[in-house]
Amino acid sequence: MKCPACGNVLEAMTIGETTVDVCKKGCGGVWFDRFELQRMDEQAEPAGDLLLQTERDPSIVVDRQERRTCPHCNGVVMMRHYFSPKAEVQVDECPGCAGLWLDYGELVKIRQQYRTAEERGQAAEKHFEEIFGQALKERRKESREKHDRSRRLARMLRFLCPSYYVPGKQRWGAF
Repeated sequence: MKCPACGNVLEAMTIGETTVDVCKKGCGGVWFDRFELQRMDEQAEPAGDLLLQTERDPSIVVDRQERRTCPHCNGVVMMRHYFSPKAEVQVDECPGCAGLWLDYGELVKIRQQYRTAEERGQAAEKHFEEIFGQALKERRKESREKHDRSRRLARMLRFLCPSYYVPGKQRWGAF
């Protein structure tokens, strides 16, 4: 596979049970297949420490704003998004294979943001609540009001169709 940032050949590097592709002696970026980053994104996970010491060529300058193509899927342009609610690190993710590309130094920043996955999850929930909380409360209130109105209407109109006319509600089996 070729590096999506600088074009060098990526080298496979096995760390514990995980094999990632690293741009050694190139830009220093790392390719993670689906779910591999989760094994190395916390400070307490020693597997990620080896990737922080990747050899790279400092003379290679990478344009971080350039759109990248997936090294695994031919011609698929990766999506760029923030890795966490802190919005400090942008990663490139392939919509086809769900692999992630991290430029040199991004893994360090990711590992410094949160100590545990639980802490990251709590931050995400808090961020979600800040963005959508008020709108969700309004929708729930609307939904409750509509539900209550429909219940009142059903109770008012109950005499039109007593339960013994509703199929399945009678003992004598008319329907």
